Amino acid sequence: MNMNQSIVQTTTNGSQLKQSTRANSARGRSHQNTRASYERYVTLAEAQIRAGDRVEAENYYQHAEHYFRLMEGRTS
Repeated sequence: MNMNQSIVQTTTNGSQLKQSTRANSARGRSHQNTRASYERYVTLAEAQIRAGDRVEAENYYQHAEHYFRLMEGRTS
């Protein structure tokens, strides 16, 4: 199957749905972009800790955790 093909499904009411089967599509970013986002948010959080803003640091850590979970989901 060509990695850029599409699948067309017919629903019960007769309408058609088109789904892309392109590699690295529908579920988000590639692994490299996910890792880069994770590292970016950790770096931003650490900068906020150094600046004394614990609330903003926690916000960035929560964003980093989201990307960490995405990375873990892809490897397990």
